[in-house]
Amino acid sequence: MGHQGSRSERQISSVFLGVVAVMAVTGWAVWTGYAASPGLAVFLFVTSAWIVSLCLHEYAHARTALHGGDISVGSKGYLTLNPLKYTHPLLSIVLPVVFVILGGLGLPGGAVYIERGRIRGRWKHSLISAAGPLVNVAFAVVCTAPFWLDALDGVPVPFRMALAFLALLQVSAAILNFLPVPGLDGYGVIEPWLPHRVRREVEPLAPFALIGVFALLWIPSVNTFFFDTVSGVLSALGVSDLDTYCGRDLYRFWNDADGYFCAVPAE
Repeated sequence: MGHQGSRSERQISSVFLGVVAVMAVTGWAVWTGYAASPGLAVFLFVTSAWIVSLCLHEYAHARTALHGGDISVGSKGYLTLNPLKYTHPLLSIVLPVVFVILGGLGLPGGAVYIERGRIRGRWKHSLISAAGPLVNVAFAVVCTAPFWLDALDGVPVPFRMALAFLALLQVSAAILNFLPVPGLDGYGVIEPWLPHRVRREVEPLAPFALIGVFALLWIPSVNTFFFDTVSGVLSALGVSDLDTYCGRDLYRFWNDADGYFCAVPAE
């Protein structure tokens, strides 16, 4: 009975396919230098790719929950990859995109409502929470593949910079998400293993804990430490600070203060 209409419940939404189409077309424009403004093309490519990763992040939570026993995720539309079906489209899509535009930070979006009561076994609960940020890890590995495979020959400079900035977003999102803070996936991974009393006391703090994390990131020393960690991970994957800096600079095409520093050579 629970799987009636499951085909439509799992049909990939036209909204998601539209975002993928934008990513493909603008990615092609960045690669070929077809766009009159490489900055605008990079902006559209990175933003659409970021939204695709947000959708896949939430899909991973939902899909793992489905296999864990929560068959309600289908009827909620979570398996269609449609970002408009999330519990809070504003928090899940709009806010993370705004954060990228404002400061180049991969903000995790909390979105799919899993009926945890349907799921038996602590490992299943932990895996459901881990599945989302693992998508960001996978995205980071794919984005940085040309760098750590030493396969950058023939990759146009703007495209390389765009990949570097997109990788920065994925790595920062993965690190933030894996923090063992209530409201983040990292806490969801360890929560099933905590005593019931601790979980009950911590639960009301979740919304405030999340705000606290972002408040801490405004403190210069904490911000520096966080981005040094992100930079260290990217460096290990072969991506230089210059590439990510120039990728971010190109992405923020409306703010060309440092344009001379990251000037893209003419084809």
